[in-house]
Amino acid sequence: MATTDPEVLMPTGAPGELLPRYANGPAAFGYWGMWGLITTEALLFSTLFASYFYLRFRAHSWPPHGIAPPDLMLPLIMTVILWCSSIPVHIADHSIKHGNQKGLRYGLLGGWILGATFLGLQLLVEYPETAKLFTPRTNAYGSLFFTITGFHGFHVIVGLLISAWVQIRAWQGAFDKHRHLTVHNFAMYWHFVDTIWLFVLLTVYFSPRL
Repeated sequence: MATTDPEVLMPTGAPGELLPRYANGPAAFGYWGMWGLITTEALLFSTLFASYFYLRFRAHSWPPHGIAPPDLMLPLIMTVILWCSSIPVHIADHSIKHGNQKGLRYGLLGGWILGATFLGLQLLVEYPETAKLFTPRTNAYGSLFFTITGFHGFHVIVGLLISAWVQIRAWQGAFDKHRHLTVHNFAMYWHFVDTIWLFVLLTVYFSPRL
């Protein structure tokens, strides 16, 4: 919401009329731009999930014979780590709205570390083990498994890069309680990535067991 603090107001030329120098939340165009991006990405994920279930219900067996349903232990550990990363990101977003620079910086750092841990487990542990059983070229099941999880992993990478940039700007003192749209937009994106993982988890890891 646009602030009315006199420290961040500037005259427009008309007597008695003031406009905010900075805008946050629904008053800012960037806020709606992020919602547009999130909506677009949600539609892309929905297309992948629809493709997954379309091919699944046309197949005689799913996963195909010779491939066991995905093990749940590692994905559940990854889930806890990823979802926990939203906590420090939320703290960072909440902190800067109240001018808390320390909460902003360490909240962003905590979220980044947890997100990087999730990505490391996916790329360095899960994928090498899964590749021993099947690859994206094995069959449609393998293609969908790596496409959906990889597409989500790509979004995690993008989120980590955005977080790194926001952290650099945070340590430079670029944000305060009046100017924090960038932080809030990143938090929105990161919570979206964490939310989409729920649907990835249910689709890719749980549904083959039903």
